[in-house]
Amino acid sequence: MVNGIIGKKIGMTQVFAEDGTVTPVTVIKAGPCVVVQRKTVTTDGYEAVQIGLVEPKPVKRVNKAMKGHFDKAGVPPVKILREIRVDAESGDAKVGDKVLVDQFAANELIEVIGTSKGRGFAGFVKRHNFGGGRDSHGSMFHRAPGSIGASAYPSRVIKGVRMAGHMGVDRKTVKNLRVVAVDADENILMIRGSVPGPNGGYLLIKKSQR
Repeated sequence: MVNGIIGKKIGMTQVFAEDGTVTPVTVIKAGPCVVVQRKTVTTDGYEAVQIGLVEPKPVKRVNKAMKGHFDKAGVPPVKILREIRVDAESGDAKVGDKVLVDQFAANELIEVIGTSKGRGFAGFVKRHNFGGGRDSHGSMFHRAPGSIGASAYPSRVIKGVRMAGHMGVDRKTVKNLRVVAVDADENILMIRGSVPGPNGGYLLIKKSQR
């Protein structure tokens, strides 16, 4: 069994309980997906499945390499592919099998992998959550970076020093998110809290390993 699915972030909303409790949720269009490739220890050195997200708008332009890849699997071309590790016992997952959202249930713990929003060039206060200097009158050290290394030795900036620079567009994993509701008919998954990426971004949702 494939313990994961590809989804597309729709946005955020609220879910009200009977006692009036409000729960912020992220709505995700999860699946349907199809197994495009089955990787095994014998052929690839590890156990995994490659799944593709089936979207309403078919893919028109496919290069020769990917066309051969999809023709070998006997499935129509898809735009988004992701790989999920599986156990050796998961031999029931075969090429062409459907992966649907009904594998998840309410109150189940999951982890979501996505690409964070791009923030462009950001200062170190925003990028690394530094406190900065005093805001008092006369201070000339508010949002300056301060010391970035010693002068005499080693007389250079050490690699990895946190400074201003490009922020966002990073692969992020949020663990232990809870499923609030599942709509198998509409392929909708509601998850408590926020997930990485903008609306319309693609996500990989997997069952929690803990």
